[in-house]
Amino acid sequence: MAKRHYIPITADMPGAANERNCALIRKVIRTALAAEGMDLPCEVDVLLTGDENIHQINRDMRQVDRATDVLSFPEFDLRPGELPGEEDADPGTGLIPLGDMVISMERVAAQAKEYGHSNRRELAYLVTHSILHLLGYDHLDEGPEKARMRAREEAVLASLSIIR
Repeated sequence: MAKRHYIPITADMPGAANERNCALIRKVIRTALAAEGMDLPCEVDVLLTGDENIHQINRDMRQVDRATDVLSFPEFDLRPGELPGEEDADPGTGLIPLGDMVISMERVAAQAKEYGHSNRRELAYLVTHSILHLLGYDHLDEGPEKARMRAREEAVLASLSIIR
């Protein structure tokens, strides 16, 4: 990789963007991008927030009136296995803007407890899930698309030694 990926992380909750969370998020994003063959330098913007704000964003952007765990806003309309190219890079930065992810840290904690694993594992899962959405994966059906996405998620997490 000639240039590193640019992954700005902001938070509107005290302590959410701590050093440990930010390091994990960046590592998961870089690992997922490499696993998908995305070796061109890109930008992924991350917002760590709470249920109230993600609910508002979900309502404003998707017309869904409820909180959720993670939202993904891809820059490109890709299909799984399809990647943007050098021509998609921002001329000013040389980075390919893949899109934005918004994660509810309240949901991270609640779902980790519900599923019986660590907050670290839940955060890594949601980041992986979101990156795959930015790269064209979806899970709207209960068939092959969902199965393919789940398999990719587990492969990325396993490569990081983050297992259930």
